[in-house]
Amino acid sequence: MKRTLVAAGIAGLMSTTAMAETIGVSMALFDDNFLTVLRNGMIDMAEDMDGVDIQVEDAQNDVAKQLDQINNFIASGVDAIIVNPVDTSATEAMTRAAASAGVPLVYVNREPINVDQLPDSQAFVASDERESGTLETIEICDILAEQGTDPADVYILMGELSNQAAVQRTQDIFDVIEAGKCDVEINVIDRQTANWSRDEAQDLMTNWLSTGEPFDAVISNNDEMAIGAIQAMKAAGMSMDEVVVGGIDATQDALQAMAAGDLDVTVFQDAAGQGAGALDAALKLANGEEVDQKVYIPFQLVTPENMEEYATKN
Repeated sequence: MKRTLVAAGIAGLMSTTAMAETIGVSMALFDDNFLTVLRNGMIDMAEDMDGVDIQVEDAQNDVAKQLDQINNFIASGVDAIIVNPVDTSATEAMTRAAASAGVPLVYVNREPINVDQLPDSQAFVASDERESGTLETIEICDILAEQGTDPADVYILMGELSNQAAVQRTQDIFDVIEAGKCDVEINVIDRQTANWSRDEAQDLMTNWLSTGEPFDAVISNNDEMAIGAIQAMKAAGMSMDEVVVGGIDATQDALQAMAAGDLDVTVFQDAAGQGAGALDAALKLANGEEVDQKVYIPFQLVTPENMEEYATKN
């Protein structure tokens, strides 16, 4: 029977292995601040363990390349595979390839479309995205209410539309509004994807600014896009006191933006904890142990008042 584990941290996830194990890791892309911390969390954990070797590959945001990497891992005889999916709607083929070869597989950070149909030899380690956008949006609503901004006009920056996290984080915004959890009336002027990218978000915000449409807040699916939007607004001479900006991940760059008074809200997603949890699950599966098929590492709201607690975490 499939079970879900809500983890308060990574301490309870850690295990040791008495056997030499080789784990193949396919990351969606290396050129991403958050995923770099996640990747390093796995590498650091493996270095602290005897007999554990991990082989990390960059899929370069290419679905076909990622599937090739998985097949190559299988052919090379790895004991388990960890995948951070490029496209969460394309994971069924990955599941079939690993299951057919009898190689355990663990998805990390991005929820596969077939998460509820995973075989017993596969698992998913991440944070529950229903929390992320909800925490972000409620805090932005509270700030707007405190400012007396009602109604409030907002822009929404979305991540890659093929990514479950982007879909859920965007849906969270509307769920908060529709559930009456926002104390101000929210008017969404526009929502577009910037594909998690700082540069794309900067270009998109520049385009929005060129319309001359007034707005009160920017709700972003991640910190990188929030920072890109901030850069565009500052380049246009806009005071950051005039707008509320929120992101998700609590990256180091985001915390610097918060310290500068540019970013108002972010949400800590434990990248290193997810990486370590994924490696732990992979090792357990490789050794024939039972694991919880959904392991959730909680999100945590980060504001200027508590940001110092997260200064060295992501």
